[in-house]
Amino acid sequence: MTHDTLLVHGGRPLRGEVRVRGAKNLVPKAMVAALLGHTASQIRNVPELRDTEIVRSLLSLYGVSVTAGEGDDELRIDSSRVQQANPRKVVEHAGSSRIPILFSGPLLHRLGQAFIPGLGGCEIGGRALDFHYQVLRYFGAEIEAGPSGVHLRAPRRLRGIDIRLPYPSVGATEQVLLTAVLAEGDTELRNAAIEPEIVDLICVLQKMGAIITLASDRTIVISGVDSLVGYTHRALPDRLETASWACAALATEGDIYVRGASQTEMTAFLYAYRKVGGLFDIDAHGIRFRHPGRPLSAISLETDVHPGFQTDWQQPMLTVLALAEGTSRIHETVYESRLGLTDGLKQMGTHVRLSEECLGARPCRFDGQNHQHSAVISGVPRLQSSDLKVPDLRGGFAYLIAALAAKGTSRLDGISLIDRGYERFLQKLEDLGADVELITA
Repeated sequence: MTHDTLLVHGGRPLRGEVRVRGAKNLVPKAMVAALLGHTASQIRNVPELRDTEIVRSLLSLYGVSVTAGEGDDELRIDSSRVQQANPRKVVEHAGSSRIPILFSGPLLHRLGQAFIPGLGGCEIGGRALDFHYQVLRYFGAEIEAGPSGVHLRAPRRLRGIDIRLPYPSVGATEQVLLTAVLAEGDTELRNAAIEPEIVDLICVLQKMGAIITLASDRTIVISGVDSLVGYTHRALPDRLETASWACAALATEGDIYVRGASQTEMTAFLYAYRKVGGLFDIDAHGIRFRHPGRPLSAISLETDVHPGFQTDWQQPMLTVLALAEGTSRIHETVYESRLGLTDGLKQMGTHVRLSEECLGARPCRFDGQNHQHSAVISGVPRLQSSDLKVPDLRGGFAYLIAALAAKGTSRLDGISLIDRGYERFLQKLEDLGADVELITA
């Protein structure tokens, strides 16, 4: 039996408390980083996500011991005896996750070779893997594509490189960091991503003995070392999940306290949240998000790399803007296809018009490329229930928010995608008073 369909009986304000733990965009990468150390690592604040389970199973294939720590959110990772893995097993355990590409550098350093299966992930725009492999070639890796994946070899020690990213890609920055720390000589990475999760990964690597500095101009300099040790680290909280629950509070006219949420990484989101009319209170343990009790206001948003408004915040916020008075605008500058969820929202009565124009403060890299990367949203008083197919992780949660806000019963197919980034989200919904039920197929 499978449980991939959710019935949502909407129209109820969400009220209560949820807890967020470590960031999805950090914890699996920190687990991969443990491969670089010759002694055991310990990571705390680990969420129960499909992505963390995938990394855990892949590490086990390579002879890495992954065991529970003292608390229910701790893992101990012992990579002192790394060994080769069966490529067929790697394909089976990787599923559609894109995280295995980040195993490349650590495995090349530890084993001299690596196998990366064909990868999937959310279809939200250009996330080409070719650049990852090109970067690895610059380090000195030999790469050969096969029918089931890519085989990489390091006939000699990888060596540092000088590279400027064409765009501050998070994945490419992670790839360089995880490869450069044990490469011979210095690596200079310019136009790097500097998201909080990247900085936290740098903190992990520094604890392992890596020599890394981050300059104010998006330049990261890494001096390769001969060996690394394990780390002990508490992951930063998931700011993307936090923002999703904040949007759910607004869309359902609710009041949600997000325990574990941190203000520091969310200043751009909190600015937009207050502009639209949302209220929040911050204390030492989390953030309380609530509806103001009056109509929400239309605003203009433009996504950007950190410290701008994050692209992963855009989709849940779009659902909020669909319920705001007046006309809002969104300019998506990170992923050209991230506004695809509007088709489903239109079924629910939203008034959204997509545009190929750059409806922001300045033209972006998608200007003139025929990508519908801007949206004009005319708010409506109430959404209508509908049957929807989850398009991707964040779009799926945006649909979930819309269904919770709508009158009547909505059907969401493909909700297993949401498990990738939202820990125990069904239990959290029930704790907040939502009326939802899984359908067994």
